[in-house]
Amino acid sequence: MSDITQLLVAAREGDTDAGDRLLPLVYDHLHQIAHRQLRRMRVHETLNTTALVHEAYLKLVQHTRVTYEDRVHFFAVSARAMRFILVDYARRHRAQRRGETGSG
Repeated sequence: MSDITQLLVAAREGDTDAGDRLLPLVYDHLHQIAHRQLRRMRVHETLNTTALVHEAYLKLVQHTRVTYEDRVHFFAVSARAMRFILVDYARRHRAQRRGETGSG
């Protein structure tokens, strides 16, 4: 069992410090996922990779209902969370632009 999986299990079992120990181990991979997601969605001009990683990680550790089976599952859920964040961001951005053009 990898260190990441062990920390995910520890967090699931109530170890409140596991999330703090987990972040340094997963940060680089989350950054790579975020970079790919941003390139795919073409919003990298207005939202940066680091901000996306931080927002996704906060959502992931706040949702105690989700139990991650292993590191693969954790990264898959992370990628999905980032996609949802980007879709929401794009919707808000489009709505804002529509509001600006509609008021003139």
